[in-house]
Amino acid sequence: MSTASTGPPSPDAVGRGVEGGSGAPASGDRRVEVLLAEDEESFVDALVVNLERENFRVRVARDGPEALAAFHEQRPDVVLLDVMLPKMSGLDVCRAIRVHSSVPIIMVTAKSTEIDTVVGLEIGADDYVSKPYRARELVSRMRAVLRRSQADESASLRAPQDPTFTAGPTVGPGTVPAAGAIVVGEVQLDPDRHECIVRGAEVQLPLKEFELLEVLLANAGRVVTRDTLIDRVWGPDYVGDTKTLDVHIKRLRSRIERDPSSPVLITTIRGLGHRFEAPRR
Repeated sequence: MSTASTGPPSPDAVGRGVEGGSGAPASGDRRVEVLLAEDEESFVDALVVNLERENFRVRVARDGPEALAAFHEQRPDVVLLDVMLPKMSGLDVCRAIRVHSSVPIIMVTAKSTEIDTVVGLEIGADDYVSKPYRARELVSRMRAVLRRSQADESASLRAPQDPTFTAGPTVGPGTVPAAGAIVVGEVQLDPDRHECIVRGAEVQLPLKEFELLEVLLANAGRVVTRDTLIDRVWGPDYVGDTKTLDVHIKRLRSRIERDPSSPVLITTIRGLGHRFEAPRR
């Protein structure tokens, strides 16, 4: 790949003011395992120094197939994935990883156009960083996606498990919503059971989409600003791009709207945010 106009992150760019600095690992006492898929040596050398200084353990892969092999062997905690890898693109590597794993993935790329960003997020990347970048920013984003991943895992473990559950059950029109469920029009959400019923049929939602829908339903009929949605779903320490919200809104519409291309449940209020439309009485 050609990135002659971009310089590598400088070793002194990693600050100690970032959470977990001073060499503290991002998770407990164990060093966080990082898979760095990058073929440009100037970036590799500087980034490995920076990450190891922050107490990450780094394994480097220099092309797509090597990255996939290293992923299956190492089972890293987070993946830093260059889009323009030799032999197999970073986007294809991301797709392949997502078939088997929900490990946090940050795309690192010299391409920063909106379409490249959206494609990366659509196929499952958690965040992206454009070159040239400051190593301190990258480390901060890594810790943010790791915290969110750990929070998602904890929430999944806390969710009640129903041994009688089968995928795709239907709910008749006379069904009484469970206590604590949020019902707005044809959508019913039960946070305690992590269940979503749309037009009588259960819809499986990933955790972030579920949380996003919960905030929108709880404020049905009112505009929820983009900043509020990001703060409520991703946390106040989120440092990624707001396009992540756009991608999740698009995915959520594809699951609950009759016609996702002409949404009537989740509408966009340009310049402000989104609103779940309450049924007219």
